[in-house]
Amino acid sequence: MKIPVTVIGGYLGAGKTTLINHMLRSANGLRLAILVNEFGDLAIDQDLIEAQDDGVMAISGGCVCCAYGNDMIGALEDMRDATPAFDHILIEASGVALPASIMTTVGMVYGLRPDATIVLADVEQIRKNARHKFLHDTILAQLEQADLLLLTKTDLVDASVVEDVKDWLSTVAPIARSLPIANGEIALEALIGAIPFAQRRPMENVTHKSVFDSIVITPDHNIDPQALGEAFANDPTITRAKGFVQTATGTALIHVVGSRYAFDLLDDHHSLGVVCIGIKGEFDPSNAEKHMRHAERTDA
Repeated sequence: MKIPVTVIGGYLGAGKTTLINHMLRSANGLRLAILVNEFGDLAIDQDLIEAQDDGVMAISGGCVCCAYGNDMIGALEDMRDATPAFDHILIEASGVALPASIMTTVGMVYGLRPDATIVLADVEQIRKNARHKFLHDTILAQLEQADLLLLTKTDLVDASVVEDVKDWLSTVAPIARSLPIANGEIALEALIGAIPFAQRRPMENVTHKSVFDSIVITPDHNIDPQALGEAFANDPTITRAKGFVQTATGTALIHVVGSRYAFDLLDDHHSLGVVCIGIKGEFDPSNAEKHMRHAERTDA
């Protein structure tokens, strides 16, 4: 099965380092590989670092941080071929990089699957930066290329400011889903769509202070993966969905992030189940179950 890759972007000071350190602390046994251009661009918390040698940091919990310099493809191939295998690869983009360009590179590497583009936006600064005559094009392009927009530093402003920024983002990046966070704290499953059952080890449910609700749905019939992915992606209350369903010909891995979806048809069998995650108060588990029922193929 292909290793999923997430690109984390956003302008300088948006909070990418804070987010990545939080993800490492809440990895819960997942093996994460983090690729950065230079270590100086990403300050991993010292208490997480177990060793450092030749451009690679060994992080507690079986994670690593790798500096790739100008050879991103080579670094991605190294992470793909690592033993034991990584569960997920994160690429930290520089503050002025365009995430779509990085995802294009990911798509060139056999054995990897582009999973999600996450862009961070500082609620205090994002509109000001987007009006800057030299930054305007870059900032807007970063926002438009996002699947998920994380509104950071929300603890520093009034709730009305957060809502104003969300409304503005809905016009400049209408495809992306916007999620407010503070101190980089967000359930890991909302970012990488963790599969809800053990592939190598158990994974905890979404409980982190949670602003999220989740449900695990186990289908009783064959599923049309395209119909299911489209239904989940078109439901604005579903932030992420991921898992395995049985099709008429085998197993499919469904992965949904924001309004984008994809599925991989697999030859080998996997335990069935799909986790759906949404914001508490907006997410209705019964709707997710309804989408699953509507995607059932009772004729096969």
